[in-house]
Amino acid sequence: MLSAKTKLKNAENLKQFLLERNLIDTNFTSKVKQGEIFFPVKEEIKKNDYKIKLNDFKSQLIEINLKEKEKKISLEDLLKEKLNSQEMKLIPKTQEIVGDIMIIEIPEELEKKEKMIAEVYLKLNKQIKTIVKKTEIHSGTFRTRKVKVIAGKNKKETTHFENGIRLKLDIEKTYFSARLANERLRIAKQVKLNEKILVMFSGSLPYPLVLAKNSPAKEIIGIEINPDAHKFALNNVKLNKINGINQKKGKNNNQNTIIELINGDVRTVLPNIDKKFDRILMPLPKTSEEFLDIALPKIKNRGIIHLYSFLNEKDIDNEKIKIINLCDRLGFKIDIINTIKCGQHAPYTFRVCFDLKCQKNK
Repeated sequence: MLSAKTKLKNAENLKQFLLERNLIDTNFTSKVKQGEIFFPVKEEIKKNDYKIKLNDFKSQLIEINLKEKEKKISLEDLLKEKLNSQEMKLIPKTQEIVGDIMIIEIPEELEKKEKMIAEVYLKLNKQIKTIVKKTEIHSGTFRTRKVKVIAGKNKKETTHFENGIRLKLDIEKTYFSARLANERLRIAKQVKLNEKILVMFSGSLPYPLVLAKNSPAKEIIGIEINPDAHKFALNNVKLNKINGINQKKGKNNNQNTIIELINGDVRTVLPNIDKKFDRILMPLPKTSEEFLDIALPKIKNRGIIHLYSFLNEKDIDNEKIKIINLCDRLGFKIDIINTIKCGQHAPYTFRVCFDLKCQKNK
């Protein structure tokens, strides 16, 4: 196999040069040996002045045995003989994975073939042990949903790994979205040293745990009305060794964050908490703004509130005006410093986070 050889210290620059010119043969893997790296390259590298350019990276072309990559089998490969082209188009492009459980959406037209489709997903994803399908949307005070196991192990409880944390939960008893992993980390990266943070509707604890593990927060209070979610949250604090128990001190987390959990209705609980917070998270997309009247009095001057909502793209600007006016009526001036689309909920409809900097009107 033709390869471009160079010292490891030159590897990144050479790789970038090859990638920009589409010269890497992606059917083979690179090889490292005795301080040198061998990139598989296409024969066309011998043309033009490429060979001369390789000298800039102290690289030369040689023949060497490189391992051929195994061809990945796709969902389409396994289903093309079992579904027609129209049926293939009905299958959603992405599926949600929580721990070792995959939550799939089966269109009504494919319900008779759902088990066969689920078995294919199991075959393709060795880390997945259970396939469930949604039978009800999130609803009720606890924002939970019903699912049905259609393949694999008959279970609905799992341990999810994300951003350095482990989260044990039952996907039917507590609200959780794996698709918010990047959003949770985005919030964590904004947290400053010794912040006191409130997480309303804290669930099984994804936001507090990611903040505790990836930020220098001093104290995080989570309030959750769902007793099942609260039980998982208590267990997850222990599972992740928070509150000073063997917690590593890294460059972003140079102290032991204390997490306090309260099981109760946030509307009843929060007014009785005698403290103010540097940052408040309101991750209840359907009705978060209805709780601004109790959140705003608990935010420090120029503190940040992260308010979530499900919105059609064309309604986002109107929602900003609505939030500003609502906060003004409640006695607070706010600046919307960020508007983040953190996941698509439906066609043209997104989960949106508004980052609000708050200041009490004089």
